[in-house]
Amino acid sequence: MTDLVHHALTVFMAFFAIMNPIANSVIFLSLTSNLGIRSTRRVALRALRVAFGIVLVFALFGSMVFALFGVTLAALRIAGGVLIALVGYRMLHGEHSLVSHPAALATADGASEPEGSTNDVAITPLAIPVLAGPGTIATTMSYAPSGQWILTGITIAMFFLICVITYLAFVFSEQILARIGRDGMAVITRLMGLILAVIGVQMLLMGIQESGVLVPVMAH
Repeated sequence: MTDLVHHALTVFMAFFAIMNPIANSVIFLSLTSNLGIRSTRRVALRALRVAFGIVLVFALFGSMVFALFGVTLAALRIAGGVLIALVGYRMLHGEHSLVSHPAALATADGASEPEGSTNDVAITPLAIPVLAGPGTIATTMSYAPSGQWILTGITIAMFFLICVITYLAFVFSEQILARIGRDGMAVITRLMGLILAVIGVQMLLMGIQESGVLVPVMAH
């Protein structure tokens, strides 16, 4: 039971850090600033529904897809660990990573979506790849190993919980940003970056250990 609780907390923090609901609410607010309350909530719900569907597919069938290409879980954890650590490193320096926030540059430059494109905004860039990008998929695959349905179920449940938190952050994005301010956002972003960097390194070490690379070194 203790191991399952530890797994749940680890997965929750990993998803929370990489999705960063508060920071992503800035992007959401920029993309939906010209929409009404009802349309804004519809965009948030659609984006999170699509993101959850993507994560669900990879959690349940990702191993089959990777098996077709001959990719092992160890290789996935090594690549995912490097990817997540890089995202965390950039966040520590207050930079937007194109892996986790590809729309950040566009929104920072004041780009806006054309009228009537709320569905497109919900799917791209919000659902893919802001919410369900490579880092999220790598995290899902790493913590939902094939054949271990309890761990897979916990991973899916934790992502669903993060989706609920993200929805609330999107809906109340104006109030949240007004209270936190720019300095508070910078602190939160760097804290999430530190957590992501640590999680990425941990995933990398797990992948290296599972691949057997460390065995000869430890033998000496």
